[in-house]
Amino acid sequence: MEPLPVVDDASLLTRIAKGDQTALSALYDRYARIIHSVAFKSLRSIEESEEVVLDVFAQVWRIAGRYDKQKGRADTWLFMLARSRVLDRLRKLQRNRASAPAFNDADEIQIPASEVSPIEEAMISERRDRVASALKNLPDEQRLAIELAYYQGLTQSQIAAQTGLSLGTVKTRVRLGLSKLKLTLEAETS
Repeated sequence: MEPLPVVDDASLLTRIAKGDQTALSALYDRYARIIHSVAFKSLRSIEESEEVVLDVFAQVWRIAGRYDKQKGRADTWLFMLARSRVLDRLRKLQRNRASAPAFNDADEIQIPASEVSPIEEAMISERRDRVASALKNLPDEQRLAIELAYYQGLTQSQIAAQTGLSLGTVKTRVRLGLSKLKLTLEAETS
């Protein structure tokens, strides 16, 4: 059996613009970890960094048709979207934590090299293990909703359709589960 040909990022974005979810999944698999690492360097929060990743790929899904390969590489475009989402998160955190020192130098957010260093890889692995452990402590229905959203990339509407639950129920389960995860992970770092 021959290996599948590698599809370039620009082609994936073209397919995403036409509504191809498998192309979005492929792009996500290619860039989610590195975008998470970039976000974590600035935000210093696993949860906020995960939100940035989700925001970036939700935005890619909505605006992939705006990408113009004549203006630049697809990965550069993705990292600019990520940088913008990180800055949005930083501003939000500054508003919410007026008394806490916040990172506010936008020039410090760098587009990463194409490979993750061994130290970053170890940090990502450690965070992944902590999240997996915390997920096991959630009620099954909340864990399932979160796993479908974050690990399979389904929207809440898709989760509702797949599970036969109402959209409101799915939203509540994801929100409650994420809240419990956040508390568990914050307690571990305290």
